[in-house]
Amino acid sequence: MVKISVLADTLKTMTNAEKRGRRQVMLRPSSKVVIKFLQQMMKHGYIGEFEIIDDHRSGKIVVELIGRINKCGVISPRYDVSVGDLEQWVVNLLPSRQFGKIILTTSMGIMDHDEARRKGTGGKIIGFFY
Repeated sequence: MVKISVLADTLKTMTNAEKRGRRQVMLRPSSKVVIKFLQQMMKHGYIGEFEIIDDHRSGKIVVELIGRINKCGVISPRYDVSVGDLEQWVVNLLPSRQFGKIILTTSMGIMDHDEARRKGTGGKIIGFFY
């Protein structure tokens, strides 16, 4: 069976492990987009540290869960979003303005919607977490 979306599998595995009350979860396979997404989650305090295990294949990641993830998911297809449209996506995807992030890939790198708004850039929506 061929994996369609590595990021979608990763986020679904993390959500399921969080619901089961696990303290850590092993994610495989690894990719650059998955690592950048996890760095954003760690920066905002939704997960603890994570360790990348290089097994000379596709790689594995062990993530420390801290119990803050309610839901995380991928937006497929990766829709184009301008700075003006960003607010409507926030309203549609997140439960509240106070918490949760939408992750975008832009020409300046992978960032959350607040940082993209500050820098005045749009991009493509990768996913969200809250």
